[in-house]
Amino acid sequence: MVKRLDLSTLDRLPPEFARPHYSIADVGIGIVHLGIGAFHRAHQAIYTDDVLARGELAWGICGVSLRAAGVRDRLAPQQGLYTSITKDVDGISRRVVGSVREVLFYGEQRDKVLQRLTVRETRIVSLTVTEKGYCHEPATGRLNVDHPDIAHDLASLAKPRSVVGLLVAALRERRRTHGAPLTIVCCDNLTQNGGLVLGLVMTFANLIDSELADWIGREIAFPSTMVDRIVPATTARDIDENAEALGVKDEAPVVHEPFSQWVIEDRFAAGRPAWDLAGATFVRAVDPYEAMKLRLLNASHSGLAYLGFLAGYEYIYQVAAQPDFLGWMRRFTAEEVTPTLAPPPGIDLRDYRETLVRRFRNPALPHRTQQIAMDGSQKLPQRILGTIRDGIAAGRSVALGCLAVAAWMRYVYGEDERGERIEVSDPLAPVFASLAAKHRGDPRAFAQSLFAEEAIFDDDLHNEPRFTDVVTRWLEMLFAIGSATTVARAVVSGTSSE
Repeated sequence: MVKRLDLSTLDRLPPEFARPHYSIADVGIGIVHLGIGAFHRAHQAIYTDDVLARGELAWGICGVSLRAAGVRDRLAPQQGLYTSITKDVDGISRRVVGSVREVLFYGEQRDKVLQRLTVRETRIVSLTVTEKGYCHEPATGRLNVDHPDIAHDLASLAKPRSVVGLLVAALRERRRTHGAPLTIVCCDNLTQNGGLVLGLVMTFANLIDSELADWIGREIAFPSTMVDRIVPATTARDIDENAEALGVKDEAPVVHEPFSQWVIEDRFAAGRPAWDLAGATFVRAVDPYEAMKLRLLNASHSGLAYLGFLAGYEYIYQVAAQPDFLGWMRRFTAEEVTPTLAPPPGIDLRDYRETLVRRFRNPALPHRTQQIAMDGSQKLPQRILGTIRDGIAAGRSVALGCLAVAAWMRYVYGEDERGERIEVSDPLAPVFASLAAKHRGDPRAFAQSLFAEEAIFDDDLHNEPRFTDVVTRWLEMLFAIGSATTVARAVVSGTSSE
C-alpha cells in the first residue's frame, strides 16, 4: 500500500522535489482563511509558505472549508501538507507546501472556527469564497438583506450561515473579549473587493449594533487586492501521476500555471507577512491592477468559456487555439476594453494582452469551459458590464462585449446547440430555467426577461438600446447559426448588424 503524504513521509520524497525547510512544529497560526479551495492553496498559501521559509513563523494558516468536509478530510490526515504542481509546455514541477497548519469544516466545527477567528493571535482573515459567497447584489454591491442566510443571521447570530454573518459574529466576540485589531483580506474577483466587503460588514453590523459598527470602522482594516493565477480543477489522473512521481499518495494536490500575481493595498491593522519578499506587490491603490485583470483576463476568459462551450469545446486551450475565437478576444480586449483602462505603473497593456493569449493557450493546463462558466450572474457585472457602460458613455462600439453577454444568455438558456441539456451552475439557475421555459423558441423575449433581472442589470443598461438591441441581435444569431459562425462574422465585422 502506498503511504500517505504527511510529516513522517516528508523526508522520503525524491530530492528533486521542493519541500518546507523550516520547523513546521514551530509554526503558529496567524491567518484564518475562509474558503480553502484549490485557488487559495495554489496562490496565497504558496506566498505564505515562502514567508515561513524566511523565518516568519507566526503566519501559519488555519484553512476553513465552508460548504463541504472534503478538503478537510483530505488534508487533515496529511497534517496540512499538499503538492503544488506547476504545468506548462516546458514541463511539470512539484513542490510540497507546509503553510496550512490546520483545516476545519465549518459545518461540523463551528465553535472551533469562531474561536480561531476570535483569538488575539489571529491577525489576518483572508477569503476566497467566490463572488456568490458574499450574499450581495452584484449589480449594486449592496448587501442582499432578503437573502435567506442573511435574514437568518440578522435574526439569530448565534450560529451564522453566511460569510458576512460569520465575520460580524467573530468581530463582535473579538470586541467583547480583547478588542485587538484585525485585517480582513478579500481575494475574490470583485471590484474594490476590500471596500465592498467593508460595506457589507458595516451594513450588517449597523442592523444589529451601531456601536459594534463604529468599532469595526475604527479597528478593522479591509485592504483591496488583485489575485491572478489559472487553477483548473484537480483530476483523478493528476492525483495518480503525482503519487507516482512522489512515491507517496497526496489526496489534495493543486495544479496551476507558472504565472502568479498578487497586488495588495498596503493597509493592515495588526502587522502583515512579508508577502512582498515572496513576489507580491504592495501598493497604495489596487484599482488600476484590478480593473486590468477583471476587464482583460476575467472578461475574455468568461467570453471564451461561453462561446467555446456553445461551439462544443471542453477546454479553454482548445477555444484559444481557434483563430476566430482568438480574433474575438484580441479585438474585444484591444478595441473595447483597453480604452477604458489606466495602465498600472510599469505595465504595457499590449504585452499584458499577449501574455493572456499565451496563458489561455497552455495545453498542459486543461481548464474546463464549463468550470469558468459557473456563476455568471455574479461575474458579469464585475467583468464585462462596467466596460460596456464606459464604452457607451464614451460613444465607442460595445458590440464585441455585447456578444459575450449574449453568449452568457444563450448558455443559461440551458440547452446547447445539439439540443442537449446544459447543467447551469448559478445562484439564479432556477430563475433562468423558468424564463427559458416561458420563452421557449423566442430569443428576443428571453433576452428581455433577462434584462429585467435587477440583480444583474441596473436600469441604466436595461433601458439602454445601444446595449439591449445589440445583445438581442447577437442572441438571435447564436440561436440561428451557432456560436462558431457568429464569432467568425463578429471578427470580420465587429458588429451584429452586418
